[in-house]
Amino acid sequence: MVGGIKEWPQDERPREKMLKQGAGSLSNAELLALIIRTGDTATRKSAIDLGREIIAHFGDNLRELGSADLAEICAIKGMGPAKATGIKAAFTLASRFQSRKLEHLDRFTSPRQVFDYFHHEFRDSRKEYFLTLLLDGKNRIIRRVQISEGSLNQSIVHPREVFSPAVKESAAAVILVHNHPTGDPAPSSEDIAITRRLREAGDIMGIKVLDHIIVGDGEFVSFVERGLL
Repeated sequence: MVGGIKEWPQDERPREKMLKQGAGSLSNAELLALIIRTGDTATRKSAIDLGREIIAHFGDNLRELGSADLAEICAIKGMGPAKATGIKAAFTLASRFQSRKLEHLDRFTSPRQVFDYFHHEFRDSRKEYFLTLLLDGKNRIIRRVQISEGSLNQSIVHPREVFSPAVKESAAAVILVHNHPTGDPAPSSEDIAITRRLREAGDIMGIKVLDHIIVGDGEFVSFVERGLL
């Protein structure tokens, strides 16, 4: 090993780099180094060396690391219980944040925000879910409503099922959300037909369909962004 992190130029040290350039400038290995904090003297590995080994072992998308148990993390040479528990604590905190319940009067201001919230919930689902977000006149969340579970079709996702809760809650608008368990968010002809039908029903009832977001594996489709709504 060529020296520890303290011997690196300041701009290359993870902590200093984050302070100057922000957390987004750090690689996954560098972020892990900040969590690990110290290297391992027995193996002469720096914290970032350990971060790189963790990434090499579990993969850069972090999903496997997030689901790994303490024993699996400790199996990496140089990783003891203290470092492993720090990593598990960070992932658990992130998971709790991502899976928090939508609060009354929360607001989504972009399709990306909708995807970021629901991707965590749907990413490992083998079933297809369709739900609506009921919004007030300022596009603030009133509540979410699950409409169906299973393959979508027009008999299940009926305007009556979608707009009945919206009328009851005096919603001014709705956002439609559903997932594709295949991971490919490309809308099917059935998705497009259902969306068109719901938009037309909403226009008649005075409840605007603001968007339809299809959640895939790491990507999404917004009907508004695609010009489909």
